[in-house]
Amino acid sequence: MLFCNLLCYFHYLQYNHVLHLYIIKSGFLNNYYKTNVMGTLNMLGLAKRIGARFLLTSTSEVYGDPLEHPQKETYWGHVNPIGVRSCYDEGKRTAETLTMDYHRGGGVEVRIARIFNTYGPRMCLDDGRVVSNFVAQALRRQPMTVYGDGKQTRSFQYVSDLVAGLMALMEGDHIGPFNLGNPGEFTMLELAQVVKETIDPMATIEFKPNTADDPHMRKPDITKAKHLLRWEPKVSLREGLPLMVKDFRQRILDE
Repeated sequence: MLFCNLLCYFHYLQYNHVLHLYIIKSGFLNNYYKTNVMGTLNMLGLAKRIGARFLLTSTSEVYGDPLEHPQKETYWGHVNPIGVRSCYDEGKRTAETLTMDYHRGGGVEVRIARIFNTYGPRMCLDDGRVVSNFVAQALRRQPMTVYGDGKQTRSFQYVSDLVAGLMALMEGDHIGPFNLGNPGEFTMLELAQVVKETIDPMATIEFKPNTADDPHMRKPDITKAKHLLRWEPKVSLREGLPLMVKDFRQRILDE
């Protein structure tokens, strides 16, 4: 399976499966709607026409700024429907709604994965995601940009763990949704420290005002995936980050 840096709008058809792997978080607002809602609708229509099993890669963003920690799949979320992040958050929530409607009303066999922060080689150097930002900035000897006080938390899974989880979901008998993420929890300052240890102990941090509606904490409860999919992540941040750094270093040298 191809890791398309989890940024592109990607459809993969094989063995009567439709894998709708897309995450779009930037650009003109209409793109959010077209990709997250209309794109899902189109792919569900394809799956129904050809009798394929359909996979939706949703996101931990459906939980918004959670009031439950860690987040279980049964948690309905705490999302600002008119905030600056709402086009993405609500677009993904709507995609899940459409997927389940096609399952219940159209008989489409579906699977839903809620993906938490994922990193690895081949990501875009400047995609705005915190791991790629920190790594690229440290390699370029630029200050690592931390928004707010840096105490907000995230959980980071290596791409090979995610791929294994998606394959287990597609090959299994359970619809989901399933949280696919690494429950290891880091503050942004702790992540910056790991990047410093991996790349450059002299790397510095630059603080900037926080963005609106930024979740204060994010950590998956993966009990359901462990029990039903027999899946859990194997690669720690300190093991996976050097593999990403190696790839980023080479591409930055080639700039």
